Amino acid sequence: MKRSKLKIFLWSLAALLLIFVGATVGYAAYLTDKAREVAKESHDTLERGGKSDMRTEAVQPEFDNTSILFLGVDDSNTRSNGNPSGHTSRSDALVLATFNDEEKSVKLLSIPRDSYVYIPEVGYRDKITHAHAFGGTDATVKTVENFLDVPVDYYVRLNFNSFIEVINALGGVKFNVPFDLTEQNSEDTEGAIHLGEGFQTVTGEEALALVRSRQYDSDLARGERQMKMIEAIIDKASQVGSITNYSKVIESIGNNLKTNLTFSEMTAYKDYVLQQNGLDFEEMQLNGQGTYIDGVWYYKVNQTSLLNVQNSLQAHLGINHSSNNNSFAGDNQEDSYDSLQ
Repeated sequence: MKRSKLKIFLWSLAALLLIFVGATVGYAAYLTDKAREVAKESHDTLERGGKSDMRTEAVQPEFDNTSILFLGVDDSNTRSNGNPSGHTSRSDALVLATFNDEEKSVKLLSIPRDSYVYIPEVGYRDKITHAHAFGGTDATVKTVENFLDVPVDYYVRLNFNSFIEVINALGGVKFNVPFDLTEQNSEDTEGAIHLGEGFQTVTGEEALALVRSRQYDSDLARGERQMKMIEAIIDKASQVGSITNYSKVIESIGNNLKTNLTFSEMTAYKDYVLQQNGLDFEEMQLNGQGTYIDGVWYYKVNQTSLLNVQNSLQAHLGINHSSNNNSFAGDNQEDSYDSLQ
């Protein structure tokens, strides 16, 4: 696992910046009011209500260890097909963040989108990316809780439009492109994006192509690329010159973000951000390998890796759960999966 120090935190980009503005620039009244209004418009509760079914009582970010699931949803204007809810869309990126209040530390787990997991919404195993198409955010949250055996207290859901608009509002970001890349854009136009290898400023569309691309390396490398993009965006947002763009950044979030976090809950995370040495931030990965099951390609999560991640997240949250059978993703898949139906 790779450890690094970041000034700010988390995947979900636009949502992260909203939290950043609320937590660190909240002293500027006009920005605070704008961020508060966007947070109010973006607020959307889960069907379960105010707390996870795995909690005995609701958590408070200011005092408790908490978790946030960040969903990057594949519902650009082209792919949403006019469905405003986006429930038919797949989750293109899933990152679970856990927050330890005493240590003021954060763990980030990137979940490969093709992970073969049990989806409670439909009662069988499939790619975790399909959970959102089956039942929206509620189904995804339940699936992640079942898979990782930890509560998901909050979620932040954003789509491609938000990603692009936020980066453009910042004037692009610096990124070390790891390879020559030719990709489709957010409207699925093939070959619309061309990037050469090397350090350069990328636009919103180019950044999206970088974090979405799956044809040049592995799912794990893709997750690492997404994490590096987080750092690039936060580095740009942290520059003094970017403050004048915050109003545009917040406006760009508007219609593209949904979360069950209130504005006051967002700002409660300020103590994680405002540490002298920056945020204690740890990236985690689920090891595994690709495999075909009934002719369909899946990412087969290694059982030992899964158990290690579950234990680490539970310890970080200060909870103790027995392993959930339905979360099994081990080497002996066919026999084990059949026995769990």
